[in-house]
Amino acid sequence: MFSKLDSAKLKLLAFASDYLTFDDGEVLFFEGEEADSAYLIDEGEVLICAGDAGHEMVVGTLGRHELFGEMAIFRNSPRVATIRAKGAVKVIQIEGDMFLRMVTENPDTALGVMQMLSDKIARTTERFEAVEEQVRSLQSISDAAHPCAPMPVPGGGER
Repeated sequence: MFSKLDSAKLKLLAFASDYLTFDDGEVLFFEGEEADSAYLIDEGEVLICAGDAGHEMVVGTLGRHELFGEMAIFRNSPRVATIRAKGAVKVIQIEGDMFLRMVTENPDTALGVMQMLSDKIARTTERFEAVEEQVRSLQSISDAAHPCAPMPVPGGGER
């Protein structure tokens, strides 16, 4: 993603970045926190978790060379998920303003980010379609098990 930056911009990026390590289960950031950085995974995997504390559900995983945290930077919004280390993880934490600068000033970097976002959208769509199919299957099973169950009628009551 940053491979086509000239040496001056790479130095600037390195200056505005931190190399961080996390152990298994450690939280990189929590859902709802203010976003100040984007992250690029150098080694390992992270879990994307959603839901309330104590009732979190893993909704995805990311691995080496994948970017995360960028959506909150682009949208200037709080984090939409909690990110946890799955095993040992090493990431490059890129300060938000520098990340935006690199994307806006470097078409190749912007294209790389767009490709990563497109991949995320495609994976999310596939997961949504799989869940939709599971819901249809469960509805069919429920309908077969209870063919004469009372049906709610608009305005209250049953039919």
